Amino acid sequence: MAILTISRQIGSGGRQIGYTVADLLRYELLTKENIFSEIRKTDKQWERWATDLDEHCPTIWEKYDWSFRGFGALMQSLILQYSLKDKVIIIGRGGNFLLKDIPYALRIRVVAPMDKRIERLMKRESVDKETARWIAEKTDRERSCFLQALYGKDWNDPEEYDMVFDAGSKTMEEIVATVRESLLARDNQNTGHARKVLEMRALAAKIKAAILTDPKFFVPTLDVFFDGAEIALQGVIHGPQEHKKIEAAAREIAGDVPVRCSLHYRL
Repeated sequence: MAILTISRQIGSGGRQIGYTVADLLRYELLTKENIFSEIRKTDKQWERWATDLDEHCPTIWEKYDWSFRGFGALMQSLILQYSLKDKVIIIGRGGNFLLKDIPYALRIRVVAPMDKRIERLMKRESVDKETARWIAEKTDRERSCFLQALYGKDWNDPEEYDMVFDAGSKTMEEIVATVRESLLARDNQNTGHARKVLEMRALAAKIKAAILTDPKFFVPTLDVFFDGAEIALQGVIHGPQEHKKIEAAAREIAGDVPVRCSLHYRL
């Protein structure tokens, strides 16, 4: 079955669309609460960092700190692992970037005019107009900066989505109906090959998260990806001993999947 990712401006109704589609098609939802619950199982320290760092614009120090890089890798791994279930809806946190080029993933964005968003926020949060505007503008900045720091991409770029909906010109019912039909149309693209690609992408993310959250390592830069034949590790580390330990950790998680380490030493 297909997968849905939803990027949304706060107050646009994107979250409501996700819940409605989930009810109609009996899909599971991956929300902030689910992610934090899974992170809590990993380590309570990571849960504390997640609370501080999630959808937060990192300072220059935070961006390159071990905790931010580890949290980002852990969150991305959890999203991709969850995606393997099929029939899931991923709300926010760059799911559209993680599932790019997965043919049975429908990646949508929901926006709305500021006045409509303010109106919705005033009702939802029981605040006045100026406070609602402040919430909308602040949340836009924080989410945009957070995703730029994690993925190096602009969440407002329409090219990063399969569909962009303006909730100011379409009703919730119209958007839900279009999303439902589009998801059902993508079911037949869930082929063995497409699933394999997603499985390998999830495995690469799992390896990266394991290394970046392990206090034994302090890797300045690391990228882990599936190149079509094997899991590849690229980055900068501190020396040959660390190289051996990282490669051993990667191979243990990868199992029978080939691993290639192209790690360079920092002089």
